[in-house]
Amino acid sequence: MNTKMDTEKNLQISYDRDFMLWIETTVQLLKEQRFAEVDLENLIEEVEDMGRSNKSALRNNLIVVLLHLLKWKYQPKKRTNSWKFSIREHRRRLEEDFEDSPSLQNYYREVFTKCYANARKLAADETGLALDIFPVESPLSPEEVLDAEFLP
Repeated sequence: MNTKMDTEKNLQISYDRDFMLWIETTVQLLKEQRFAEVDLENLIEEVEDMGRSNKSALRNNLIVVLLHLLKWKYQPKKRTNSWKFSIREHRRRLEEDFEDSPSLQNYYREVFTKCYANARKLAADETGLALDIFPVESPLSPEEVLDAEFLP
């Protein structure tokens, strides 16, 4: 007879050794409303990790858009289609993030200044231009960065 303790032990083992099995088992237990048998500790950790992962992806995509917009603005003679492609692609990813999770728009505004600071340093490194060529304050508004038609 399978006891609650056996189920918890098996879930912990599967979490540690076979993550997909753990997911499948957890989903099945939730569907069957066998909540007492769910590995809550690891489930909570995974849900929190999902949120962190979404936020990290947003920051990374924002930095890439900002980086390429800065290069576009400050190196007009070196503009390439790959820069335009990268701007378009990472804007699309941000828009998809906002469609999937509208509350990420608030987070976007929260991290905009910090992401700009990172993109500014990367732009200086990548272009070989002096850091002080790029303004300390973003010359781009959060709205412009997302505007599919905007290029500085």
